[in-house]
Amino acid sequence: MSQSEMPTIRSRRLGAELRRLRTEADLRVQDAATALECGQPKISQIETGKRGIRQLDLTTLLNLYGVADDKQRANLKRLARDIHKVDWWSGQGPLLSDDLRDYLTLEADSSLVRSYEPAVTPGLLQTEDYMRQIFAAGAEEDRAETLVETRLRRKNLLNEHGEFRFRVIIDASVLHRMAGPRELVRQQFEYLMEAGELPGVTIQVLPLDIAMPPAQYAPYTLFTLRGDPPAEVVWLEHMTGGTILEQRADVQVYTKAWDDLTAAALSPAQSMQYISERISKGR
Repeated sequence: MSQSEMPTIRSRRLGAELRRLRTEADLRVQDAATALECGQPKISQIETGKRGIRQLDLTTLLNLYGVADDKQRANLKRLARDIHKVDWWSGQGPLLSDDLRDYLTLEADSSLVRSYEPAVTPGLLQTEDYMRQIFAAGAEEDRAETLVETRLRRKNLLNEHGEFRFRVIIDASVLHRMAGPRELVRQQFEYLMEAGELPGVTIQVLPLDIAMPPAQYAPYTLFTLRGDPPAEVVWLEHMTGGTILEQRADVQVYTKAWDDLTAAALSPAQSMQYISERISKGR
C-alpha cells in the first residue's frame, strides 16, 4: 500500500503518540533521527502521520524514549501494523468519501462509541428499508446502494460481544418525526426495541419536556479508541461531512455534554417503554 493510501487517522494517532513520548523524554527530532540513522524529515513525516514506521525502527524509538511498559509497547506496535491494514471498505473506491472512510476507521478501532442524535435514527440502529429510503432521497442510485451495503456491514459491530459497546441518546423528536410509510416506520421502531436488548447496546431517549441549553447540542459522536491508555476523539457531524476534534480540552467539553444528556434522558428501561408506546400509537 502506498503512503498516500495509508489510513490517515491511524498514522496520525501513532505519529502524535510518538511525538508526545519524544517530548516527554526531553529529546529533539535530531536525537530520534540519529537513533534511526536517518534525516530529520523522516522523523517529522512519521510524527505528522505522513508515513508509517518499520517495527525495528519503532522498537528503537521506544527504547530511546524509555517506554518500558510491555502493554503500551505492544499497543503501539499493533497500531503501527494497522496503518497498512486493508479494511473491508478499502475496495469501495470513490463512492465512499474521505470523511466517511475516516469515520469507519474510528468506529472499527473503538471499544466504545457514544452518539447523540437530535435529528435522525442512528445509522447502526436503522433497518435496511429505512436506510434505503434515506439514501434514495439524497444520493445517486449506484452510490445509494453502496452506502446501504456499507451501513449494513457496519452493523456487524453490534454482534461483537464484549468487544464493542454502542451507547446512543436519541432526541424524542426523532421518534415523532420519522418519515415514511406506516409499515416501514413500525418496523424501524420494532428494530430499535430489538437492538436495545443486545448486550453491547444502550439506548436512551431525551424527552420532549427537557429544557435544553441556549446553544442546543449538535449531533456528535465520542469514540473511545482501543489502546493503553485508550484515546478519545470527537466526531462532529455537519451537512457536508464531519470534523474530528482530538485536543483534550475539546474532548472534555463533549464528554461533559454527554454526561449532562445522559442524566437528562430517560433510563434505558424507560426509553424502551417510550418507543413501545410509539409503536402502539401507530407512529
